Order: sequence, then C-alpha cells, then structure tokens
Amino acid sequence: MTSKSTTRKKEQSPRSSPRSAARSTKKLPAVVVLEGELIEAKRWEPHAYQKKAVKFLLEHAAAALFLDPGLGKTAVTLAAVKLLKKRGVLSKVLLIAPLRVCHSVWPKEVKKWEDFHGLRVEVLHGPKKDEALEREADVYLVNPEGLEWLLKAEKFKDNRGKTQVKIDVRRFKALGFDTLVVDELSKFKHTSSVRFKALKHVLGTFARRWGLTGSPAANGLMDLFGQAYVLDEGRSLGRFITHYRNSFFDKGYDGFSWTVKPDGEDRIYERLAPLVLRMDADDYLELPQIRENPILVDLPESVLPLYLALEEDLFAAIGDRTVTAPTAGAASGKCRQVASGAVYVDREVEATGFKLPRSKREWTELHTEKLDALESLVEELQGQPLLLAYEFNHDIERIKGRLGDIPVIGRGTKASDTGRIIKEWNDGRIPVLAVHPQSGAHGLDGLQEVGNHVCFFTLTWDFELYDQLIRRLRRQGNRSKWVTVHQLLARGTVEEDVRGALYGKDRGQQALFKALQARAKRRKR
Repeated sequence: MTSKSTTRKKEQSPRSSPRSAARSTKKLPAVVVLEGELIEAKRWEPHAYQKKAVKFLLEHAAAALFLDPGLGKTAVTLAAVKLLKKRGVLSKVLLIAPLRVCHSVWPKEVKKWEDFHGLRVEVLHGPKKDEALEREADVYLVNPEGLEWLLKAEKFKDNRGKTQVKIDVRRFKALGFDTLVVDELSKFKHTSSVRFKALKHVLGTFARRWGLTGSPAANGLMDLFGQAYVLDEGRSLGRFITHYRNSFFDKGYDGFSWTVKPDGEDRIYERLAPLVLRMDADDYLELPQIRENPILVDLPESVLPLYLALEEDLFAAIGDRTVTAPTAGAASGKCRQVASGAVYVDREVEATGFKLPRSKREWTELHTEKLDALESLVEELQGQPLLLAYEFNHDIERIKGRLGDIPVIGRGTKASDTGRIIKEWNDGRIPVLAVHPQSGAHGLDGLQEVGNHVCFFTLTWDFELYDQLIRRLRRQGNRSKWVTVHQLLARGTVEEDVRGALYGKDRGQQALFKALQARAKRRKR
C-alpha cells in the first residue's frame, strides 16, 4: 500500500506532470528599450469601455472614435488591427498622424504591451523613408505633410486658379494598403488643403477607414464635413462642402461667416451617429477637475494708443518703423502680440523677394507686464512644475530672457530630445517647460505624473489646441485633485474676446458630444 502510494505520488509529482512542466517553462516577461530605458512590457488588459471601442471598430468599416485623451485609443486601434490581421481580413495599414505622434506614440505603444509585439511598424519620414516603405510591415506611419511624397501628388492650377491635385491611383493601389487609420482626424477638416485633396483620390482603395480624435468640432460644426468625408466619402454629410454649408448653415450678414440653421445641429448629429463612438474621459476615469485662474495685467499708458490704433485703423507707427495689418484677422494677431508685450515689425521680405521666416523677423518689445506676472507666478509655485504655452517666437525669446534657458518643445524639437525632456520633467528636474500648442497638443504624453499647472502666456484662438494641451496634464495617472489653468490676459484687449470665444467653442463641441451619446443610447432601445 505504501509502495503504491509512493509510486502514485511520484507519477503526480511536479517534475513529471505535463501541466507543471508547462509552468516550469513559462515565458519570462518581455523587456524592451523605451525612451532610452529598459522597461518590462506588460500584458494589455483592456477595460470594458476599451473592449466596447475595439468591438465598434471591428463592426464598422467606416468608423470614428471620438475618445478623450487617456482612454487608450492607440491600444484600442492596435488591438482591432491585430484581431483583423489574425482573421486574415487585414493586411497592411496606412496610419496618418502628426509627426511627433508617428515617432513616439505608436511605436511606443507597440513596445509597451506584449500583445502587440508581433506587429511590425515602419515610420515613413526622413531621408530613408523610401527604404522604410520597401520593408515588410503591418503598420506604416506617415505625417499629413508626407502624403504628397507618398502619393506622388502633382499640384496644378485649374481654369479658376484653384490648386488641384493629380494622383496615380493605380500606382498607390499597388502598394497594397487595405486599411486607413487617421490619428487626429481633425487634421483633415479643411477640404481646400492639398493633403485633403490628395487623400480624397485614394480613399476608395481602402477596405476600411478609421478616424481618431478627441476634438472633432473644436472650432465649429463646419469642421465635421472633411473628417466625415475621409471616412465615408460623403455618405453621411454629402459629397460637396458647398452642399453641406447650404443644407445645414445660413450665410452671415458679412457674406463670409456661417451660422448653423435652427434644425441644423440635430440633423448633423443624426447623420453622424451611426459613424461615431463617443467616450468622455469623465465617464470612465478619475480625473482632476479644471480650475481657471485668469491673471489680468494692464497695458502701460505709453502702449495703449498703439494698441487702439491697430484695433481701429489696422496701422500703427513705432518710432521710425511700421506695423501694418491688412485684414481684421491679421489685426487681431497684431493686437494679441501687443497685449503680450512685443510685436513683429514690417521688415519681413528679403532683397530676394522671399518672405522671411518668423524666427528671423525683427520684433520690438513694448512692455513687460506679462513677463512680470509670469515671474510672480513661478515664484508663487515654489518649484511646482509649470507647463507654459507660448504663441509667438518673440514670446519664448523674451520668456527665456526673464526665466533663463528653460527647455522648449516647439517646432523642430527632435523626438529624442522630447523623450529626454519628458523624463527630466517627470524626475522633477524641470520647474518650467515651455510648449507651443501646435507642437505639444498632440502626441505629448506622460507629463501628468508630476504636473498640475498650465499657463497660457498668450491664448490661442484654436479651442482644439487649447483643450488638448490642458489634457496633457488632465489625464489618468495625475494624483492631484485639480489642474489649474493660468491665463495671462491684458485687460480690455482682444484677449478677453479670445477667452470668450474659447468658451463658446467648448459649448458647441460639448453639444455635439452629448447629442451623439444620446442618439447612441436611443438606438439601443
């Protein structure tokens, strides 16, 4: 009896058990190099809302994910790509995204999660982009500006003087892309842009088209047409922007602006609803609340006449130089510069006739009111990290002159430098990080670990950039209860109008989101 029992135990011992043997050969956690560090890759365990988003993509050949930052739309899309590839119905993805997002966000997400390690990614940018295109991959990343190269776009003027684009569709089709993903779909809101006209020619070559954005209508419902067209070629909002305008909008008294018709919003939402899945971060994540802190400064008496002259006459003289603004829009830009403390003067054309880039244009300082207020704010924060948004090149030059050589993420900042700066920020070594909204609003992730203060030295008109930059800090992982948004504003100037316009755009976009969610709920009933 003892002998049999001993034998049975030996047969069932861990060493001889197939199940135990499988446990003993368990795969070690994958280790990858991420942002210059060895990181242990993890299994992606999607939340219920992420599973819902994956399912939505799988079930819709034309789909838009209007997901707030922090909800994981990158991982959601990669999961859908992997599943369709496994089923054999997806072969090759063309993914269009802002340049910084191409270099850091998507390759980083593939490395971060074990589940996606089998996906091969190529970035089509730089001097070796032709070689990258030749290599075998599952996902090819290109920025919107790179579409002209990829599509071999030929631009020409039609008989009305408008720029048109010619594409060899057969050549592009031979590249074998069957799925299009557009990250930051709002980059295609302008139907008159070359990038839109070029992409429009090849939309029909894709079996599925997905768009991702958290701010589809940040600057008004007119922006939705181009984005919807990229996904469904006009099935929801029509094939022509002129028809869309006339159907849903009324022309303003000035002959240029458009206002939505009384029933226009509802009809737009109704048509978009089947195409869109909207998710609000506040519904799924514990996020800090936003607290605004407008900091008002007064223009000096010596500067006020100059400001009023620009506002009223679109022309002003500064000593022996001039500052001119040919349109009301340009005058607004000049007025915002004056409000912030400096302004570009009119020597902007070289002897050759070419317009000088802004980095080389001359500017003159008018006052230091905002610099004084910024310095006081930095002192008040006592070392707490501050994400500082600037608008004009002379803004950052003057800010550096006052605060020292602070790090900057702006136009031309390399992806490797961005990664280093983010690491130093999270290590608590950067008290002030300057960011241009166009460079930092998208693809700048990981800043929420230590920061909960944002300051706009000069407000932008673009609500999408304003909102997205704040969301660099108002994300999952921020342990603070509040994200404080400091706004430096010159009292009684156009900057107060900009602030009001931003709130108006916010209300319009929130109305879109709420309507889409309500209609989605009704469809389930």
